[in-house]
Amino acid sequence: MKLALLGFGNVGQGLAKILVEKREHLRERYGFEYAVVGIYDISLGGVCLPAGEIDLERLLEIVRGGGLISDYEGADPDLDSLGLIEKSGADVLIEMTYTDLETGQPAVGHCREALGRGMHVATSNKGPAALAMKDLSRLAAENNCRFRIEGTVMSGTPVINLAVRNLAGCEISAFKGILNGTTNYILTRMEEGMTYDAALEKAQELGYAEADPTGDVEGWDALAKGVILADLLMDKEFKIKEVPRKGISHLTPEDIEQAGREKKRWKLLVEGRKDGDRVTLKVEPVKVELTDPLASVGGATNAITFETDLLGPVTVVGAGAGRVETGFALLADLLWIHEETAG
Repeated sequence: MKLALLGFGNVGQGLAKILVEKREHLRERYGFEYAVVGIYDISLGGVCLPAGEIDLERLLEIVRGGGLISDYEGADPDLDSLGLIEKSGADVLIEMTYTDLETGQPAVGHCREALGRGMHVATSNKGPAALAMKDLSRLAAENNCRFRIEGTVMSGTPVINLAVRNLAGCEISAFKGILNGTTNYILTRMEEGMTYDAALEKAQELGYAEADPTGDVEGWDALAKGVILADLLMDKEFKIKEVPRKGISHLTPEDIEQAGREKKRWKLLVEGRKDGDRVTLKVEPVKVELTDPLASVGGATNAITFETDLLGPVTVVGAGAGRVETGFALLADLLWIHEETAG
């Protein structure tokens, strides 16, 4: 399987590390063999070897040493993202560029171009999945391709695979989840006595929160993930700006203490529910009963509970971020594509 990697930041390097370390295991266990024939990153440059293979181990050494992809032998100084798709001859585009929840661009354009050329797409980018799921899925079907998005909701924790494949046959009537690790970390630290500002500063220091934390603390990131799940599981398209959303920045130490006295714990929850033909979705801080499995999920960890007709509530807890964790999600998508298309 020929692979083209679009984006080579934390996630791209995490995936590359996995591919290097797991190469023999993937071949022996799954019959999965690959060649990375192109890589482009807007900050690092690009290389495209459609008739060859990029040495990922060597490229990782260059980049981790402060170099650029364009320092790799045979690099193309004129390569850009669409050029990578056009020239690489890859079977799969792995889209890992930055997320824009206003327009979904340029990632939506990348996915559309690849699928239109008959190229499978695996992406960890929430933009295409939240803003253009139906359109891209339809384009994939028309071109006999796969559009895979496991890494968009809970990083490497297999939420989409679980819901779509392992819970096949169950009707999922509702979901509620902690889908943003930054806010869960902040709330956990506040419960230990920190103020909101101090907890946010610590989250930024640890790399959980961006310099501008608005996307996390005001619920936009969690909402995008909820939109993806509602579309996948309940066949309902929501426009992000039309969904009720409230973040955690207004919560005070007094609010945290009051929840404790009530034997409850604050969590920023994404909640989706299907009742007949009506589907609702919202994001807001909720005082969760301590008996709820989600109440015990602390720090930057994520979790989600699916309400099913055959199994009752099913809760999954796991990592919601990380370069290797998200890289694993992309690997899972690659293996899924391989399983469905091999032979």
